[in-house]
Amino acid sequence: MNKKVLVTGGLGFIGSHTVVALQKEGFEVIIIDNLSNSSIDVLGGITKITGTTPEFENIDLRDKQAVKRFFEKYTEIDGVIHFAASKAVGESVEKPLLYYENNISSLVYLLQELNERESANFIFSSSCTVYGQADKLPITEDAPVKKAESPYGNTKQIGEEIIQDICKVSPQLKAISLRYFNPIGAHPSADIGELPIGTPQNLVPFITQTAIGKRDELSVFGDDYPTEDGTAIRDYIHVLDLAEAHVHALKRLLQNNEKSNYEVFNLGTGQGNSVLEVIKAFEGSTGEKLPYKIVGRREGDITAAYADTTKANQELKWKAERSLEEALSSAWKWQLEVKKREEEDN
Repeated sequence: MNKKVLVTGGLGFIGSHTVVALQKEGFEVIIIDNLSNSSIDVLGGITKITGTTPEFENIDLRDKQAVKRFFEKYTEIDGVIHFAASKAVGESVEKPLLYYENNISSLVYLLQELNERESANFIFSSSCTVYGQADKLPITEDAPVKKAESPYGNTKQIGEEIIQDICKVSPQLKAISLRYFNPIGAHPSADIGELPIGTPQNLVPFITQTAIGKRDELSVFGDDYPTEDGTAIRDYIHVLDLAEAHVHALKRLLQNNEKSNYEVFNLGTGQGNSVLEVIKAFEGSTGEKLPYKIVGRREGDITAAYADTTKANQELKWKAERSLEEALSSAWKWQLEVKKREEEDN
């Protein structure tokens, strides 16, 4: 019998690519998504790629009774991968209560249900934002978790603490927190990709929307950072590599070979690229010229962050394989597909 996996936020950017990776590995997937930052069309994209339509439930995880009803309906779930959360740093600074309600209450309600079971496997979508501006680069999992620079970052820190606390008293619950660096790119088929609603909060969708003419120019937030070209440095990982890491983490939980019932892994490439380097790589890999301007720094942003991936490479038997250029090319191909769909709809 196929193992059943619940993927919350499974129609979102990372969630949808992870659903594809899980289905390709033979897992049976059930998606929960409230479509607040995603589209039901993504379900069709997943089906087109894999040939299988995952089960879908339109549920808001802030509704405790709805979460309870879901687990009463689906009694046999072998693992939960929890993506559903608000994730824009800038927006979280402006709307902190929205972020605390959405990101924390949904996690608590899920864990309350899982804690009632004889055994449960849980993967938490965390973030390198928990490290703040790390003292040393690259960042290992042992780096201190610093005071968060934004409410979004704080929800990830609090989320990890909640999971750690429940794992201490519930040996039947096994959990892994995956600390992502900066996911970019799209599926090579261009059937699914990153589809921000409104103004993009992340660099690459802003780049592709600018290149296609949807935005007048790209704003580069700050050129006075203490880096080689003055722009901030991040570790950009192809979303397909990231998705595959979740499959490895899930298999680790299912195989019962983890050292403790709570573990943490960094997911990145191990290499940092500045904003200007990403712009040049995009222009080089697509042939598109990108208009941009330097503006002031953005609140909540740090200078540099890139991962030490040794632990994930060794323990999860996983490594990021795809290049920055490959990720940017796939993001551009996806943007062209989005434009084509928009024109067809009009």
